[in-house]
Amino acid sequence: MSTSRPDDVALADAVDRLVDEQRIACLWFLRPDFRPTTTVERIRVLEHIERHGDLDSFRRAATLRRWLSQTSSDASADS
Repeated sequence: MSTSRPDDVALADAVDRLVDEQRIACLWFLRPDFRPTTTVERIRVLEHIERHGDLDSFRRAATLRRWLSQTSSDASADS
């Protein structure tokens, strides 16, 4: 995963891919068709992956969560 922040669509796609990959291992309690649609939902599911996933998924989730946090901070700074 690169260190530059992806655009919002690419970021949402990356979260969806990670959710799909981790669905059986640590997101088994979610509906099979669940996809996070808001920043809050994405951050929440990434935090769960960080707590219950393996080391690789922890790292990917942490990176995605940091990028999402930057996005939400940018939006609140604009208001």
